[in-house]
Amino acid sequence: ESLSGAHVLVTGASAGIGEQIAYHYARFGAEIVLTARREAVLQKVMEKCLTLGAKKIFYIPADMSSPSEPEKVVQFAVQKLGGLDFLVLNHIGTNRFQEWSGDVEYTRWLMQVNFLSYVALATAALPTLEQSSGALVVVSSLTGKMPTPFTTSYSATKFALDGFFGSLRHELIMQKRNVSVTLCILGLIDTASALEYTRGKVHLSASPAPEAALAIVRGGAARADEVFYPRWLRQLCCLWALFPSSSNQVLRTFYNYSSP
Repeated sequence: ESLSGAHVLVTGASAGIGEQIAYHYARFGAEIVLTARREAVLQKVMEKCLTLGAKKIFYIPADMSSPSEPEKVVQFAVQKLGGLDFLVLNHIGTNRFQEWSGDVEYTRWLMQVNFLSYVALATAALPTLEQSSGALVVVSSLTGKMPTPFTTSYSATKFALDGFFGSLRHELIMQKRNVSVTLCILGLIDTASALEYTRGKVHLSASPAPEAALAIVRGGAARADEVFYPRWLRQLCCLWALFPSSSNQVLRTFYNYSSP
């Protein structure tokens, strides 16, 4: 009920977890703006959201590797919806899931997409979120809590999200600005891209994207500080913090390394 009529901007909404997040908000009767790079796919997601019950829905194609796009997207959403109650930051650049090859340019690009654009979107949206006592919902990863094999650049961007938005949460509370920050820590999810890149490299079962998306939506609505999905990731992170050496040895057994 709290999400009925809520004004929501979802990034990375054309596929995977972002697509499922959009469908959940639609079922709850929200007013939604979707953004991602691929316009044709966004149109299809928008059409399905309408059939599921979205009260209003719009989309804007945007490439978050461009520093000028985040502010444009937020301005579009505020203009179309009249403000924002939820900003859901979900988009990601391609994670190669391979050993470090020394490609600094790729890391720089990925930092722009996975981290700097999140900062820019949140910064642009904070004034309208403050007016609505709204929520920032940041989709991150276990790789932003624990460094894992084959994710050097990706893990760096996710650790950056944890640091920035955790610090921002403190500042908003200290400043008595009523904007919540929910950081969502996800494990391996059964999206097409994740399964493709990890095939043959990990000995882990993937969790369903619709359930992950629902956990994200619920966490944002409840203004939780953190959401772990699957839930056992919370215990895993606690164990790693207490016993990093032993935990890292166990962690490596879940990965298939074949030397060249």
